[in-house]
Amino acid sequence: MIKFLLAIAMLFVMVNSATAKDGYPDGGMQEYHEESSNQNPNVMDAGSIISITATGQGVAPAFATSPAQAYALAKRAATADAYRLIAERVKGVRIDGKDTIKNMAIKNSVVNTKVEAMIRNAKIVETTFKDGMCEVEVEINIDKNNFK
Repeated sequence: MIKFLLAIAMLFVMVNSATAKDGYPDGGMQEYHEESSNQNPNVMDAGSIISITATGQGVAPAFATSPAQAYALAKRAATADAYRLIAERVKGVRIDGKDTIKNMAIKNSVVNTKVEAMIRNAKIVETTFKDGMCEVEVEINIDKNNFK
């Protein structure tokens, strides 16, 4: 699973840093500069680390019996949201939609999203709680040397 996540992350890096035939990204629309003449921006170095961060949000439920319970539940929701956001960035999101049209007008519209992934070794970078809203920033680092 980790090898698959690493492959997806490497593909993402390669696609985002790919250059056109003329050496410029986006088909020559912007000027392209390499940091070093012997580095290929499309290939990860042996010691390269990919860092993925996400900030999740959670709200304290109305039924919380104490401020501590409100904080704990909001933090749990925010952490789960941050993990979901990381999974969406690494694996992508499956979107299924269905529209019902009658007399040339939308009668019903349903959109379902789904993401499945395993997140390991993520660390919480920062947690803030204000006015019943908790924000948790989560970071995951993927080192190419750890996955063979």
